[in-house]
Amino acid sequence: MVLPLTRAQPTCYTSVSVLLLDRQQPDRKPHGREAAPFVTEQTTRFVLPSHIEAVADAAAAAADFARNCGVAEDEAFGIDMAVREAITNAIVHGNKEDDAKQVKVAFTCIPDGVEIEITDQGEGFDPEHVPVPTAAENLLKTSGRGNFLMRSFMDEVHWESGPEGGTTVRMIKKF
Repeated sequence: MVLPLTRAQPTCYTSVSVLLLDRQQPDRKPHGREAAPFVTEQTTRFVLPSHIEAVADAAAAAADFARNCGVAEDEAFGIDMAVREAITNAIVHGNKEDDAKQVKVAFTCIPDGVEIEITDQGEGFDPEHVPVPTAAENLLKTSGRGNFLMRSFMDEVHWESGPEGGTTVRMIKKF
């Protein structure tokens, strides 16, 4: 699968698809379109430049990928929003919009949903040190809601800092 991303910035990508016929797979009926019954795993990977202009195209690609995996339209919207927030965080807070750094993105269609991983090349961070956006003192702030939104739209959200820096956020949306 080739995903069109921002035309202004060069983007590297690869696509890996594993197609397996599995007639023993239970009859699953997701809320949206049904994914092809023979697709048991599909992964699309690409690398984004640390430019905010890359966010919209990557988020749209995530929503399209999710729909192709069988995610409902309203859930695809939530995935789009979560990916926008995660990639924005990676570019702005992780990589500090440094042209020399990149953001790696992977979408995987798993048997019971969609898994998304976004990795920056920043210094890493602890999500427990992010102020709670619903606290009274933070309600009128113009930023600081990205992690809250990711947790709201996705079923699972986990952050992991690498030993040599960088942060990977892994998000799962289940059918």
